[in-house]
Amino acid sequence: MTAFLRKIILYVLLPGVVFLSESLISPSFQIALLKYNGGGDWYANIGTSLPNLIRFCNANLHTNINPQQAVVEAGSRELFNYPFIHMTGHGNWVLSLQEAKNMRDYLTAGGFLHIDDNYGLNPFVRPQMKKVFPELDFVELPFSHPIYHQQFDFPAGLPKIHEHDNKPPQGFGLIYNGRLVCFYTYECDLGDGWEDYEVHKDTPETHQKALRMGANIIQYVFNN
Repeated sequence: MTAFLRKIILYVLLPGVVFLSESLISPSFQIALLKYNGGGDWYANIGTSLPNLIRFCNANLHTNINPQQAVVEAGSRELFNYPFIHMTGHGNWVLSLQEAKNMRDYLTAGGFLHIDDNYGLNPFVRPQMKKVFPELDFVELPFSHPIYHQQFDFPAGLPKIHEHDNKPPQGFGLIYNGRLVCFYTYECDLGDGWEDYEVHKDTPETHQKALRMGANIIQYVFNN
C-alpha cells in the first residue's frame, strides 16, 4: 500500500470528513496553498511558484500531481483533501483555537505542512504552531536527514536562494510520534526560487536548486 493511500484511509476514517470515491482510484492528487488570517500576505507567491514546482515534480519524479494548485483555509475541513499544504508570506499569521484544532487533526491524521518564510513570517511561526502542538518544539534537522537526500542530494542542507540578514538557511521540523509533520524553511526563500525568472530574476542555477529541494520535500512526504 502506498503512503498516499494510507493517508487517504486515515482521512476517510475521520468523523465528519467526506472523501470522493475517485480519490481512491485516480493516481492524481492536488496540493494546496494555505490561506490564513492575521493580515499576512498568504498569497505572496500565488502566481508561478507552486505550479512550477508541480511541473518539475511531474517531469523529474514521475508524479501525477494536479497541475492546478488549490487554496485552502486553515479552519476548513477541505484541508483533508490535500496531503501536502504549502504556506508562505512576509507578515502576521494568527490561528484561532478552531483553526489550530483543525490543523492538528489534519497533521496527526497524515497530512503535511511546509512553511516557507518569505522574510517576515518567522516571528509568528513558533507561537502559532504552539497552538497546534503545545507539547512540541521545532528542532533543526541535521544535514543527514533524509529530506535532504532524496532524488537530489543536498549534503549541506537547504540551498540559499535569497539573501536577507546574512544568515544561513535552516530547516526546522515538528516531529509527532516519530513522523515529521511540519517542515519550516527559514532564511532560504524556496518559494521565491520556484517562481518564473521574470519575478525575481534568479539565475538558472538558483532556480534549479530551489526546484530540486522542493521536489525532495514532496518525495520525502510521499515516501514516509
